[in-house]
Amino acid sequence: MARRREVGILKLGILTAALALGLAFPAQAQNKLTLTGSAQFTTDYMFRSITNTNQLPAVQPEFDLGYGIFWAYMWGSNTQFGEGIEIDYGAGISPKWGNFTFTIGGLAYTYPGANNDIDYFELKSGVAWARTGSQWNFGLTDYWSNDNFQVFGQSNAIEGTIGYALKNKWWNFFSPSISGTVGFQSYEEIASDYVYWNAGLTLGFLNHWSADVRYYDTDYSKQECLIQNGNKNGCDARAVGTLKVTF
Repeated sequence: MARRREVGILKLGILTAALALGLAFPAQAQNKLTLTGSAQFTTDYMFRSITNTNQLPAVQPEFDLGYGIFWAYMWGSNTQFGEGIEIDYGAGISPKWGNFTFTIGGLAYTYPGANNDIDYFELKSGVAWARTGSQWNFGLTDYWSNDNFQVFGQSNAIEGTIGYALKNKWWNFFSPSISGTVGFQSYEEIASDYVYWNAGLTLGFLNHWSADVRYYDTDYSKQECLIQNGNKNGCDARAVGTLKVTF
């Protein structure tokens, strides 16, 4: 318990230092306030390879605000928790150094109307590598919560991602890319730790549209999944399709 508290204090210290560093970074581009958004329809709302909609479809709008290295967003979805609605908020900084982008920010997961208070916070910190002209990209991200769902105590998820963009269009229309994620989620109380992963193909088209087919799985048993998710089949392997538009 004491060790987990020390980890939490360390992460909050890192956040403070990163914010100070971000403020000290020179402007890397003209600061311009931007507002963008997206909407997606998915056959299953997957969160770290576990369904959040009891294996049912979800509609998920998002709005993003950016100014220099600063960013903020609001995201929503139907879900199986609370009154069936999830609205998330986040804000942070993403300074760049060469081909590396460092990100640190706070994420709030909220469930309006829920009878029990299950809202919780995560501290996100990560680094990503991408080079102009390269087809590859890599990332490593950590998500720490002081009280996950206000049930599981402190939690931590660390995940690595890899992506590869194919050079040539398919049928002179689709811009294909493949990507995958492997992560490890740990909990302080009640739920068991687990490994999760996904891999899939994304096809971009018409500038603002994309279609994604992705395979998800975990190493959870049905009993472990029942405790964590309330659905013993919620952690089973599955393929999920997603259609997304940005604006």
